[in-house]
Amino acid sequence: MLRRPRAWAEREPIAAAATTIACAGAATLIGAWLFQYGLGLAPCPLCLEQRIPYYVAVPLAVVIAIAAGRGAPRTLLTAGLAVLALLWLWSAYLGAYHAGVEWKWWAGPQDCAVTPGGGLGTGGSLLQQMQRTRVVPCDEAAWRFLGLSLAGWNFVISLALAAIAVAGIAASRHTRRLAGA
Repeated sequence: MLRRPRAWAEREPIAAAATTIACAGAATLIGAWLFQYGLGLAPCPLCLEQRIPYYVAVPLAVVIAIAAGRGAPRTLLTAGLAVLALLWLWSAYLGAYHAGVEWKWWAGPQDCAVTPGGGLGTGGSLLQQMQRTRVVPCDEAAWRFLGLSLAGWNFVISLALAAIAVAGIAASRHTRRLAGA
């Protein structure tokens, strides 16, 4: 009996999940930078903190996708996806926390008043430096779409990426069981 060749995603669910995560994570970061640099929406300290999981997860997802394509041990690749799932859950937590601050459900951190890098550095007149300082409060959403702020959308996107990582692990185990049967 002839078997039809399996698609890449069926052969390598870990590579497919990691590639999807890398692309979606990079697109989300690019979107954040477009809002910041293209539209002039200055990020608050919580906004910047929400980017940290992306800075770690996107390169890790690229490494996992490449390693999967080169036949790295499945246990190592599965562990990498598990780390990605945890990073995205951390990112979802940060998004939910920030959205709660914006909705005034709880207070934000004390450092949410002045944009990082916009402080009162050395040189020049103190009054001029104070006039150039942009106050970016964490408890005001700069933009909303369908009722969600950017922090709320980060929560949704991060949960979806965590689900993709978990689905990649589950599909990998399922594919392995089928191959052994």
